[in-house]
Amino acid sequence: MPVEVVMPQMGESIFEGTVTKWLKKPGQRVERDEPLFEISTDKVDAEIPSPASGVLKEIRVQEGQTVPIQTVVGVIDSDGATASVPAPAEQETPAVKQAPAVAQAPPKAPAPPEKRAEVAAAPPPLTAAPAAPREKIRSSPLVRRLAREHGVDLSQVVGTGLGGRISKKDILAAIESGAGRGPAPAGAVPAAASAFQTAVPRERIYFGRYQVQPLSVMRQRIAEHMVLSKRVSPHVYSIEETDMTRVVELREKMKAEFEARAATKLTFMPFFLCACVEGLRAFPAMNASLDGTNLVLHHDINIGIAVALDWGLIVPVVKGAEEKNFLGLQRAVNDLAERARTKKLKPEEVQESTFSITNPGVFGGLMGLPVINQPNVAILGVGAIQKRPVVINDAIAIRSMVYLTLSYDHRAVDGAVAHQFLAKVKHALENWSESIL
Repeated sequence: MPVEVVMPQMGESIFEGTVTKWLKKPGQRVERDEPLFEISTDKVDAEIPSPASGVLKEIRVQEGQTVPIQTVVGVIDSDGATASVPAPAEQETPAVKQAPAVAQAPPKAPAPPEKRAEVAAAPPPLTAAPAAPREKIRSSPLVRRLAREHGVDLSQVVGTGLGGRISKKDILAAIESGAGRGPAPAGAVPAAASAFQTAVPRERIYFGRYQVQPLSVMRQRIAEHMVLSKRVSPHVYSIEETDMTRVVELREKMKAEFEARAATKLTFMPFFLCACVEGLRAFPAMNASLDGTNLVLHHDINIGIAVALDWGLIVPVVKGAEEKNFLGLQRAVNDLAERARTKKLKPEEVQESTFSITNPGVFGGLMGLPVINQPNVAILGVGAIQKRPVVINDAIAIRSMVYLTLSYDHRAVDGAVAHQFLAKVKHALENWSESIL
């Protein structure tokens, strides 16, 4: 019996996804709940399990294609038949997956990166019926953001998605054709375009021996997010050196007992989380977002933790950090990091952060100046904890020190508040109470 495999909805605000990799080939057997293919949305990358046991009979959506949710991407023969498995029809490989071999001369006309992204994101629609007149325009947050950045009036765009929904394909087509375009805000530069601009003529990029590797969907989203953040927020940086000796000694002393009692690994991150919660409580302007001329002060403290992956970077969120004890914070961090690396995160777990922390120190970085994770107004960078000679009471001592760097949006936060916040975090770390563990 054939079982259709569909593009799942990975969250209420997710209406399409990109197939990034098939983990099985036509003719191969797959067990129920075994990872079958990988997808990427504008929120997360995820492995999608098989809905049934059987043989993968057909792949209908190739790697690199973006389709609306509920689109049939493949078919499984749940009877497990291995005969007469049709070969997939030949299709043009999306430009986003093409990678020229090593060459000596530049290609005559390499497609711009933004074009490659557009080709990969423009599959045939499920329906071609124009949207009926509607009071409420049906579209995803991604579509509305693209429309806003490019000055497109969504009421003038015909939606070809389910129920007349305006898809990413529709908005990209409208942007390219100029349909429905209204006056763009003064000085506005589309984030998607600016993210992939080159600083020099393209003929100066392709020379000698080279290989072209198209950016993954996640890498493209990171690029757009970072360029948008640097363009919108005037970044200012403050640095504080903190004595971590007490924390290091307590962790070494309590590590074995803590891990035996709690059955979870003890890292340095919950120490920094607890200290940041104290700082954010004392200085609520740091736990905020900007909406035009309004400062949105969040009552919940939701801290995003940057997790480095082999294929990019993602920021899962510890929500309600102010309500969790030390053990709860450690378990939340370990759980989110593990599921981020195994592509098991849900879209809502990377949303609604109010403050962020990134830790380049785990890779030996002495310090870093991170880019603000929008819509936050600040992000804390944690450097490597290293033993250094310092002067204490006119005597030289060897202490475990760390540099804390704070990047903040100068529209919302002044240097005085930023340094007071850092001083609060520093005090909490240097005067850590053993009873908190």
